Amino acid sequence: QVQLVESGGGLVRAGDSLRLSCAASGRTFSIYSMAWFRQAPGKEREFVALIRWSDGYTYYADSVKGRFTISRDNAKNTLYLQMNSLKTEDTAVYYCAASTSETLRTAESGYDDWGQGTQVTVSS
Repeated sequence: QVQLVESGGGLVRAGDSLRLSCAASGRTFSIYSMAWFRQAPGKEREFVALIRWSDGYTYYADSVKGRFTISRDNAKNTLYLQMNSLKTEDTAVYYCAASTSETLRTAESGYDDWGQGTQVTVSS
């Protein structure tokens, strides 16, 4: 099992930037990929971005492509999400997730371990 702890959320204005972090511990050697998901009030949790741990391959949801960047620091076992040009519609609780499956997936069911989430609120 992998333990995940997110940080870096907060209240910002539209157009601002924010960087989220997700520290992984436990069986980190088993991680194949990690991802960020988000859940806005009254909506289902949705995929944001993923990264393959070994080579840094990334994939993004269309809604964040060109504005968000997912990255990782293997030495620190930490995942990041750099969010630029934030919009009010980016307001959500952001979750990081880890997968041991050697298949990259955008569905929640593809991930084994989840963090507790961090709130991001973007005001107009």
